[in-house]
Amino acid sequence: MARGKAPALPTREQILDFIRQSPTPVGKREIARAFHLKGADKIPLKALLKELAESDEVDRGRKRRMAPPGSLPEVAVLVIDGPDADGDLLARPVSWASDDAPPRIEVAPERRGASAMAAGDRILARLSRTGADSYSARIIRQLVGQPSRIIGIFEKHPEGGGQLRPTDRRVKAEYRIMPPHTNGAEPGELVALEVLNTHRAGRLQGRVAERLGRFGEPKTISLIAIAEQEIPTRFTEEALTEARNAGPVTLGTRTDLRDMPLVTIDGEDARDFDDAVWATADDDPKNPGGWQVVVAIADVAHYVRPGSALDRAARDRGNSVYFPDRVVPMLPEELSNGWCSLKPNEDRGCLAVRMVFNLQGEKLSHRFYRGLMRSAARLTYNRMQAAIDGRPDELTAPLLEPVIKPLYGAFQALLAERERRGTLELDIPERRVVLDEQGQILKIAPRERLDSHKLIEEFMIAANVAAAETLELKHQPVMYRVHDQPDAAKVDALRESLKGLGLTLAKGQVLRPKMFTELLVKVRGTTYAAMIHDLVLRTQAQANYSPHNLGHFGLALSRYAHFTSPIRRYSDLLVHRALIDAHHFGDDGLPKDAEANFESLGQHISSTERRAAAAERDAMDRYAAAFLANREGQVFKGRINGVTRFGLFVTLEDTGASGLVPMGSLPDDWYDHDERAHALIGRRWGREYRLGEPVHLRLMQADAATGGLLLHIIEGEDAAAEPAPPRRADGGPGGRSDGRKPGGFAPPPRKPGGPKHKGPPRGAGKGPRKKSGKGPKRGKKKR
Repeated sequence: MARGKAPALPTREQILDFIRQSPTPVGKREIARAFHLKGADKIPLKALLKELAESDEVDRGRKRRMAPPGSLPEVAVLVIDGPDADGDLLARPVSWASDDAPPRIEVAPERRGASAMAAGDRILARLSRTGADSYSARIIRQLVGQPSRIIGIFEKHPEGGGQLRPTDRRVKAEYRIMPPHTNGAEPGELVALEVLNTHRAGRLQGRVAERLGRFGEPKTISLIAIAEQEIPTRFTEEALTEARNAGPVTLGTRTDLRDMPLVTIDGEDARDFDDAVWATADDDPKNPGGWQVVVAIADVAHYVRPGSALDRAARDRGNSVYFPDRVVPMLPEELSNGWCSLKPNEDRGCLAVRMVFNLQGEKLSHRFYRGLMRSAARLTYNRMQAAIDGRPDELTAPLLEPVIKPLYGAFQALLAERERRGTLELDIPERRVVLDEQGQILKIAPRERLDSHKLIEEFMIAANVAAAETLELKHQPVMYRVHDQPDAAKVDALRESLKGLGLTLAKGQVLRPKMFTELLVKVRGTTYAAMIHDLVLRTQAQANYSPHNLGHFGLALSRYAHFTSPIRRYSDLLVHRALIDAHHFGDDGLPKDAEANFESLGQHISSTERRAAAAERDAMDRYAAAFLANREGQVFKGRINGVTRFGLFVTLEDTGASGLVPMGSLPDDWYDHDERAHALIGRRWGREYRLGEPVHLRLMQADAATGGLLLHIIEGEDAAAEPAPPRRADGGPGGRSDGRKPGGFAPPPRKPGGPKHKGPPRGAGKGPRKKSGKGPKRGKKKR
């Protein structure tokens, strides 16, 4: 018989395609097997693989196994980030040197329940690539390691000493505090615990490092968030001395803006005033209907010099952090509420930009000044809006014609330009906690969104764009505020969800923010509008700071930087210093080596921003739980904002508080998690709980220490009239007399073609178990 023809050596591109498509790194043996190469045919293959590795077209790891450039190793140490909105447990590499965001790593569910992992835990895992920038991780083992500091409530221990009740819901471990380590703490005190070694009984030990106050006192709610996020609260004596020695700015070579009636416009409870505005009709006959706008910002760079103690403190903090009862400022009060606050009728140094717009709101020109200004008035959003609506008061009446009306005229032009540009318009309600003089909670109410708020927002955006344009033109380093395009995989997932509703999102076109806005307008008023809004929000990338310009997708801007809040954001201080250098305004600009440090500095201030946001969010959760603590058993209206394998996350309508509806509390049925539909679907009776769906809920438990709410869904039109369930002797919510929960997670086997079943994390809801007892009553409607 004639021998068959030997297979041809694969091309360079064929090998690269095979390596890219493999979920794990591959070696010469796998490549040879895939292309049916044997014996002497492997010799040229070896040479070709060596050439690929030397040209950096592939990464060559342990045992000479190859993967696409930038790939993670086959086995890696990961740190747990926690579950996402769909309940998938996410992780990231423990060390990540790239400037780009790490890839998405989803931890496979097989052993989630056994390990009860919390954010910060470390695991050794085997990785498989599931997409261009995503991986699946199978846990090999959980690595030993505990946080060094934990916040909690000190409680007495029956054997002496104490124990800690952590305020972080993710901390599951129990900590024993031996008598010598209590530091005099009393039961009910909020403490910071330094974690020590494990004692012979196997439980963790700790030492009370700091006593923060008695839990239940108004001040402790914010203190928990501050301590857990390790936000710096004390300035060094050197920094305080520099702040105390600060004094007024003199005119010198500055532009005198004191005759310009600049006004500050802030909230009723604002504590610092770092921006002022003025507008007038442009008198240039070549610009009919046009406007001149001036935005003046406190000259923080004059007081905070590079390398000073104040500069080190501001850089370390990155930004101010705002709580209902206090501010943790980036700068000492002598500056933030003193020399850098644009108080009425007091001379203040400023950096200002004069911008000229045409009738359509397009910017024709701009110019920066280092000036001396004097605020004409301290206005609030409410007083400003009342004045333009025909209800001026003694302060705003004299300002209505010369100041307020021109501001609104310029705003209308800028608003028209925003609409033409096509920005992403998401409706994200904000709420505020109203406290009395003793710090007790009076109410939690939505923040109003007035045209006066939008006016200031548009003026600030315009000034920020002007700063970025100037620094690029002058070849200065720029700390951009970047908001990248949405991840393609997330957009595809959104398209799949829309398809089931008969909606489409154009494919193959350049993705633009107005496409999302048009979709939201289209579904407005429909039963699924809230769900689509949440899905669009989750599709968006997270904004951050970087010296590399990616544009700002949400604002539909090709370049953007933060210039308008140097009192409370270090990024803005960097932009001010760069502008000072660009215009030769003084010797207090950027240090010579600044640009070399911008990469790491952008990462740092992005992380401090996320830290501040987490602290503010955690504090709001605890304030809401404290406000609702005496309303357990009552029924509330809410909306499902998250669907997971272990239950539902729901936002209450009145307060904006969020809580968990455990899987085990859902009405009688077994429920499958349909990830694409963002729904839990009853297997037997067809009940559905979908993202964005309105529901009635009974509050079963509100824990002010952790900020957690436990909720149960109430069915039926008369849900609000149902009596509260009996409480158990231990204070927990009532249940069935036989101790069984009425609902549960559907056990395998699943229906052919049905959604994949995955068990919930331990502690989040009830795991799979055999269903017993009677099913739902006859006559209940399927939904």
